This record gives sequence, C-alpha cells and structure tokens, in this order.
Amino acid sequence: MSVAVLLLLLGLGLLEVEGRRNRCFFNRTQEYCTCYNLSEETVGSIIQCLAATVVEFRGGELEKYIAFPIRDLDDAAIDTLGSLTIQKVIISGVLVPEILLARVLRFFSYTHVKELAFDSCVFQGTGDWHAMAGQSLPILSLSFYNVTSAPLTGNEQAFSSLSTWLGTLQELAVTSSHVTSLPCAFGKLFKTLHTLDLAQNSLGDGSLPPAFCQDAFPELQVLSLQHNSLTSYHNVCESVQLLQELQDLNLSQNKLVADPSSSCQWPTSLRIFNLSDTGLDKVLTPLPPNLEVLDMNHNHLHAVDISLSSLKKLFLSQNMLQAVPSIRNYPMLDTLHLDNNSITELPWDEVTLLEHLQDVSAANNPFNCSCSGARGLKALAATGHLGQGWPQDYTCQSPPGYQGWRVEAVPVSVLRCHRTAVIAPLCVALALLCLAG
Repeated sequence: MSVAVLLLLLGLGLLEVEGRRNRCFFNRTQEYCTCYNLSEETVGSIIQCLAATVVEFRGGELEKYIAFPIRDLDDAAIDTLGSLTIQKVIISGVLVPEILLARVLRFFSYTHVKELAFDSCVFQGTGDWHAMAGQSLPILSLSFYNVTSAPLTGNEQAFSSLSTWLGTLQELAVTSSHVTSLPCAFGKLFKTLHTLDLAQNSLGDGSLPPAFCQDAFPELQVLSLQHNSLTSYHNVCESVQLLQELQDLNLSQNKLVADPSSSCQWPTSLRIFNLSDTGLDKVLTPLPPNLEVLDMNHNHLHAVDISLSSLKKLFLSQNMLQAVPSIRNYPMLDTLHLDNNSITELPWDEVTLLEHLQDVSAANNPFNCSCSGARGLKALAATGHLGQGWPQDYTCQSPPGYQGWRVEAVPVSVLRCHRTAVIAPLCVALALLCLAG
C-alpha cells in the first residue's frame, strides 16, 4: 500500500522520525488506533487501524509529500473508503502544509469520518482551496487545540471555497491557539453551527462585536469564551444580543467588571450562564431573565441578593458568603452548592419549603453547632439531599465546647435544645399547684 493511498484513506501522518517507534497500535476494546511516525518500511501495521472507530497520528512532518502526486480515486479505492468504520481522525504534533491539506481534505467525502481534530499542530503556507468549492464532507465536528497558523483575518477567500462544508458543520473548537479576532465573514459561513468553543485564547472586548455580527452563527446554542481577555460585562452582553438561539454561555476565568450603568438585555433563550472565577465581588446585573443554571463559584461574593423564578441550579462555592441567599427567591431550585464559604448555619425552615430541592452541598463552612445550626444540617442529611462531603467535611467552628467536632456527632435533644419547651410547662404546673394550695 503506497503512502499516497494511505494519505487518502486516513488523512495525514505517515511520517518518519529517527529514534522513535514507527508503527500503529490498535486497542480492540476501545476501537482506538494510535500510529507513531509511520514510514514506508513499517506501513503494513496501519492495516490494524482499518477496524478502528478512532485513529490518531502522532508526530512527524509532511513537507516531503508536498510534491507527491495525488490523483483522483478509482472505484475500488472509493469503495474501500466507504467500507471503513473510522468515525474520528486526530492529527497531533504535526507540521501541516496547507497546500497538502487542501489536496487531501476532499477525499474525506468518501468516508464516514464525522470528527476531525488537530492537536499541537503548525499550519504552514497557504493552500489552493478551489477544488473544495461546492464540496460537502461528512465531518460535523472540527477542533483545533494549541495550533499555530496564519491569522483568520485575510483568509476570507479560503473560507469562501469551504463554505458548502462549513455551512453544515455543527461543532467547532479553536482553543489555546492565541486567537485574537474572528472576522465577521467567518461567522456568516457557519449556518448550522450549534457549539463554538473559543476557550483559552486572547479575545478582548473589541474582538466580540465583529465576531458576532449580523447573520453570524445564526443557530449557535453553546458558546464558550472561557479564559480569554474579556473585562466588560456590558460589552459581552451587547456582543451576543444577535445570537437569538444562544442557550449556554461560559465566561469563566475572565476578569469581569461591572459597568457604571448597563441596560443591555441578554438573549431570552439563555438558560445556562457560567460566571465562575471572574473576580466578582458582587453579582453583576442584569442577569439573563430565564436562567435555569447559574455558576458563580470561585469568586469574592459576600452576598447574593437576586431573584430568578426559573432558576434550578445555583453554584456559589468558594466565595465569602456569610449567609445563605434567600431561597424563597428561587421557587424552582433543585441544586444549591455553598461549599467553602463563611456560612455558620443553614436556614432549615426555608429549605424545607422547597419541594424541588434535592441536592444541597455546604461542606467546609465554619458551622455554629448550637442547637438550631446542628439540627438543620442533620435533618437535611437525614433526607438524603445533603451532597458529597457529609459527614467528614462538616465540622463545628463554634460554640467552644463543640469546636472541631463533626456536626453529625453533636447531640440534639428536646431537653438540650428546647429548654423552653420543657421549662414553660413546668412553670405553669407549679403556678397551678400554688393557686390550688
């Protein structure tokens, strides 16, 4: 089997690096095949990969194949491609000449490959993408992690030639790749994209308005902008206003600040909002009105005074809260996480009012194990709704007599905790006796 045919069958990666193993290894249980720097001498081992659903190529260079003639396939080769079970191809640690990629990519149309991923690759030069004009591919998910390439701006012509395929793509991830901007024309090509992951890049406040311009990403539902260089909460809100199908937005690990006045309205479709680890010392407003999941873990919040009637899950761990937010403000709440705060007591009377509440977590707080404090936690644990960490991570900070105790070990009895319930009837009985006397 020639190198040319293998390139067409399985993408890119038949390379040779001295001092490393040059063969493929097939994990039959996982149906995963990993190929290390295949050479023409050891190419026979790639036959193992023909039964895999995932094939990964690791390491090497492709410059030696730039001038290699790649002809159209005959019927037998097309039938072979169509019979393969490979669903995902991963290319990692490879220098990829774009001119070669442009010549090979169209042959994926004969396969059943739905996912194509590039990990720690360097894209070099420019490709002639005209052959891809009008070409559709079965690939629905495309990802780039830690890749180096020319800026997206200025490559609009290449995107245009790929428009037929990109218009059917459903998932796109470009992460840890130093992306600073997305041109408006880029987003307009992705007509059916529902998931876009741009985490760990260098997108700033000025990058978002052109990226999410009119008609860009019209079907987008999930957007991750995690760990970029965003600071303006108001600017993010205004930038995504046109994404009317957006349901899940991740802004975690950006250092967001409140704007002096913001009347921006988030898309009403937004249901999941991640503001964790954004340096917040207060809740930014306005919040999306129809939220069901709000994550504000790992911030500096001292209080949370908001009301969201549709909220089902609220995550507030790793903050500076001294009291539990008023649970009455969230009538549909089923999950509440409050680990690692400064909370001394759970408002058991409020918690029992919420019939939907099924998952409460409040580990590693400085609990006051007076009667009301201990009773609330132990009663919640008895329902089975107190989450991971009970009982080992629930200890008493006060009163002094119980400091360091596990909450579960604190005695709670009518005589000890409700002395008025015992003393008051005794006083009444004594008074009656005195009157009778």
